[in-house]
Amino acid sequence: MSEPPRPGERSPEAEPWSGGSPEQGQVKTEDLPEWGEAGTSGAPGAGTLAQRMKAAVLDALERARASLSMREDNFFLLLSVIIGLFAGLAVVCFRITIDFTRLWFLGPAPGSARIVLVPTVAGLLLAVLVLRVFPRVRGSGVTQTKSAVYIYDGYISFDTVIGKFLTCALAIGSGQSLGPEDPSLQMGAGIASALGRRLHLSREKVRLIAPVGAAAGLAAAFNSPITAVLFVIEEVIGTWSAGILGAVVLAAVAGVVVMRLFLGSEPLFQIPAYRMAHPAELLTYAVLGVIGGVASLVFVKFLRFVRGRTRRMPRWTLYLQPAAAGMAIGAVGLKYPQIMGAGYEYIDQAMHGQFLWRTLVALALLKVLVTSLSLSSGAPGGIFAPTLFIGGMVGAAVGTVQHHFFPSVAGPLGAYALVGMGTLFAGFLRVPMTSVFMVLEVSGNYSIILPVIISNTIAYVIGRRFQETPIFDVMTREEGLDLPSMEEGREQTALLVENAMRKPVGLILKASDSIAEACSRLADMTEDPLLVSYDTGRWTLMHKDALQDAAKAGKGAQLLSQVLPGGRLPRLHPDQSLDLALRLIRDAPFLPVVHRADARRLVGVLSLDDILAAYRRASVVKSSALE
Repeated sequence: MSEPPRPGERSPEAEPWSGGSPEQGQVKTEDLPEWGEAGTSGAPGAGTLAQRMKAAVLDALERARASLSMREDNFFLLLSVIIGLFAGLAVVCFRITIDFTRLWFLGPAPGSARIVLVPTVAGLLLAVLVLRVFPRVRGSGVTQTKSAVYIYDGYISFDTVIGKFLTCALAIGSGQSLGPEDPSLQMGAGIASALGRRLHLSREKVRLIAPVGAAAGLAAAFNSPITAVLFVIEEVIGTWSAGILGAVVLAAVAGVVVMRLFLGSEPLFQIPAYRMAHPAELLTYAVLGVIGGVASLVFVKFLRFVRGRTRRMPRWTLYLQPAAAGMAIGAVGLKYPQIMGAGYEYIDQAMHGQFLWRTLVALALLKVLVTSLSLSSGAPGGIFAPTLFIGGMVGAAVGTVQHHFFPSVAGPLGAYALVGMGTLFAGFLRVPMTSVFMVLEVSGNYSIILPVIISNTIAYVIGRRFQETPIFDVMTREEGLDLPSMEEGREQTALLVENAMRKPVGLILKASDSIAEACSRLADMTEDPLLVSYDTGRWTLMHKDALQDAAKAGKGAQLLSQVLPGGRLPRLHPDQSLDLALRLIRDAPFLPVVHRADARRLVGVLSLDDILAAYRRASVVKSSALE
């Protein structure tokens, strides 16, 4: 069994072809193991029923594509639906396996010995599986999916999907403080990657298909298609292009349809109907935003502290860290069993007022502790569920205090817990749009939008102010990977044409002027070539020499439009980006910048030197800010 690649090192056998030759340590995509070739058991050539079914489905898809003569773009959309169906089925099996594992290991009412021993022994088994059998299943799954998109051209081996399924079911079912959503995201991406390779899609489509599967897996796990689509766009791909958006939406909807077909359409939480008791209640949600922002900072700082300590330990301790984390979780679980596993049923209880505020605060703080231990130990599993648990407990604690001291202006307790979940999501994971729509989608009540926006925005601002780097970016950089930060991309200030243009010098010629009139005004013209405007808003350029030659040839009485070159000069507007200007300028010495309400009104000119100077100024300002 090969060792996992070191942080920052690209694994040759797991990396699709991206240039170079096989002798240079790279392999072509078609040489990589296909769906069902890796991670399966049995005698060579024996072929299980599941493998034969997979082969039959894939062959049918190949024949359908050939018979319909589909363009790849259209087939990509159809394939997105197929991916959603497979990802939904995988998530259904995953959730059932987690529940069965938990029931088998811990039972309905586990004793003290079992609460401590099960996560400890399971931790030892997890360490062997992760380090020896499935070396690429460590982590939550989000950063691994981003790595596949930006480093490995969309390649995720199918044995990673199998390993993620088995190890995460074991980890969560045995009581590790982790959740199923992030692993579901990676499993969906892995299924999509395997299908894309098997169907010989282009390299670009294989790279794009992993986020499509990720959205399907997350949507099925959350039972929330909008949340999944927004998260994948905000955190994984960072683009709203129509092509990828359509595929992501189709896959997410298909995944949710399959999940609801097998597990029912009931929402993740049974939330009481929300109503605003009094406008002053919004102040409480603002306070919740502050408390949630501080709680997210505590979570991030403590998680980074624990991860830093465990990463500096000798390598041989990797075999013991999941067991040690499991033992600590079991010890805490003796008094607070609610912190073990994903804990969704206890969030539901908190929403219905079944805990005292002191218990809620204790559960939130202890969940921070045990989740940090689980994630830092290398146990595979997701971070979404613990984040929602902590936020739900914080929100329910604030709501309980509000009901005790100010009952006349207190809304339903479940609303505070629900908003608290979104608040931690915004402050800790730093996905503001996803956090808002997650609460709306889970609650099914648009009237809760004001409390959600107020609380989430405050927590997000606090998180950005006191924790510069988002947690997913922290994790990837600790692994030695340099993946694009979607938040940094969103926060970058785009340079506009108005930041680089200069005021036009001299007069402008009109196409309706005669050549003689134009020549008489050349003395006042400092630019060469000269800008010429048409009454229709069209612009072009003419050199002084060409104008003077036309006058010497006896064409002074002719209109300027009769001797102008036929080309149309691209025009810009002040609010357009410099990136667009760079693509339009080509070989032109400069471009006209015109008013949006009147294309004949010149407000500036822009040359390549002006663009480069604006980028240099921005670079100097950014360097000074970093220092």
